[in-house]
Amino acid sequence: MQQNTKRYIIAFVIAAAIFGTALVVTNMLNNVRIAQVQTIEDNIATDILSLETQFELLSELSCKDIRENSVLSQELADVSRRVAYTEEKLGAENPEVLRLKRQYTLLQIKDLLLMKKVSQKCGLQPVFVLYFYSNQNDCPDCERQGYALTSLGESYPKLRIYSFDYHLDLPALKTLLTINDLNGELPALIINEKPYYGFKSIDELKKLIPKIDTLTGTSTRSK
Repeated sequence: MQQNTKRYIIAFVIAAAIFGTALVVTNMLNNVRIAQVQTIEDNIATDILSLETQFELLSELSCKDIRENSVLSQELADVSRRVAYTEEKLGAENPEVLRLKRQYTLLQIKDLLLMKKVSQKCGLQPVFVLYFYSNQNDCPDCERQGYALTSLGESYPKLRIYSFDYHLDLPALKTLLTINDLNGELPALIINEKPYYGFKSIDELKKLIPKIDTLTGTSTRSK
């Protein structure tokens, strides 16, 4: 009887030690993730401030100093990677991830507006592609469409591709949806202000994008 009691006690101690170790490791990982998110948030805040400053600076530049791919491309690419990394680690529905996506979406919308103003001022002819997707399991073709756009952007780097989570709770995004009069069908594309619905292959996208063969140079994709 005593021997059985000792076995139970030893088993309990081992189980408690395993549980305690797992709890400590989990807490450490969570603390690391929180620190990573805070760093990302700080970097995004700096990017937003940089964006606002560039709005002012661009008004002072002459058109010879401005190119289709010179405005905020690197900032958007950096923020995109940070948001994607955080979403992968914490999940698409994590409150911090959603907050970061809202900030990133604002950056994209501001860049879109800025590039339209610059284009009018300097006679540039960038091609804008707005891609609307969903992470709520209601768009089976959204992932395929994202891959197709990524591949196309790598082949034609002067394309300015902006990606938006259709269901993201953000007033500026809702306004963008209203302005473009989207009907809710996903995936949806706006190519130079004209809407297209449903999955579009790379070959189909090439036919929809005007003068695509001229779109070479430094990448302006925003993923």
